[in-house]
Amino acid sequence: MCIVLATTAHPTYSIIIIDNRDEFILRPTSRPHWWTSNDQQILSSRDLQRAEQGTWLGITRTGNFAVLTNYRETDTQDADHPIQGARSRGGMVTAWLSASEDEGIENFVHRLLDGEGVKGVGGFSLLCGKLRKQKSSDSGLEPLAIISNRAGTPDDVPWIAKRRGEVYGLSNTFYDDPISWPKIEIGKEKMLGVVAEVVEAGMGEEELVDRLFAILDTNTLPQQDGQDFEEYLYELRKSIFIPSIGHAEPPQTIPEADQIATGSPEALSGDGEHLDARLRAAEAPEAGNGGIPGIYGTQRQSIILVDWEGNVSFRERSLWDEEGHPIERGKGDVKFEFKIKDWEGESKGIVVYPRSVL
Repeated sequence: MCIVLATTAHPTYSIIIIDNRDEFILRPTSRPHWWTSNDQQILSSRDLQRAEQGTWLGITRTGNFAVLTNYRETDTQDADHPIQGARSRGGMVTAWLSASEDEGIENFVHRLLDGEGVKGVGGFSLLCGKLRKQKSSDSGLEPLAIISNRAGTPDDVPWIAKRRGEVYGLSNTFYDDPISWPKIEIGKEKMLGVVAEVVEAGMGEEELVDRLFAILDTNTLPQQDGQDFEEYLYELRKSIFIPSIGHAEPPQTIPEADQIATGSPEALSGDGEHLDARLRAAEAPEAGNGGIPGIYGTQRQSIILVDWEGNVSFRERSLWDEEGHPIERGKGDVKFEFKIKDWEGESKGIVVYPRSVL
């Protein structure tokens, strides 16, 4: 039950993005590092459980940004939205992060959704785009797309972050879900409240970051009261932070982290043929890995700040060590800073804004 919250309301920052990754605590995951794919320098953690070692959140030196949330389909009669996807969700994140520097987000949306689109992919939402200041206006960023397996065509894709003063939330359902989740409403309200407090008091970046981590630590989860894990999943939509759930069992299989965790993996092509191959690369669920049993909860927390000069502050907080022991808040933090290349450059690719540029 991951959550992503974003706001364009802070005057110093073009966008603020915060994220909780909720997972089985022992799912092997690298720490954030720079790696290279298709000549793109990518900053992200890597999921070491699956062969493609993708990511749920990442950003490149050229400003390509993507974050993924998934959700479980429940309608066994809906062939277009399978409960068990035959194509990898994570491949879409890598596809955008490793896209050619010349490709614009509008072109990527068309490339991803043309033809069969995202049929056969398990339930997901992908917030992605090129973090770049609008050339024609000082009102905001170039818009970001929210692609999901509910987006049959490019015209179905919502676009966000074009205007100042907005707040957005995304969790484990599709963005246009008419039933708003409590954790999203709580998170959006808290984001705007923190921004207003920090701006009014003239606080700096560290005070802002402390308050953003406090949002990600907001725990309003009802007691389990004897419910099994499957029944209890419904309650997880009520809390931003998910405390540890389940029993501390050793994983059946944890593959050893290879050189990708600290170095540069083999480059992935950005063309359409290889894009489709990436989406089909991994069979679900976790084929051959035996799964990861045991404790489930918020595993990683991320904060990304992008100011109006294109300077990025990327922070990740790990809450558990590799053996499943909790880490004291702040002891598992890492921070990266860099400037987005061509921050005020022209967007590339076809310029087509679908029905809902928000």
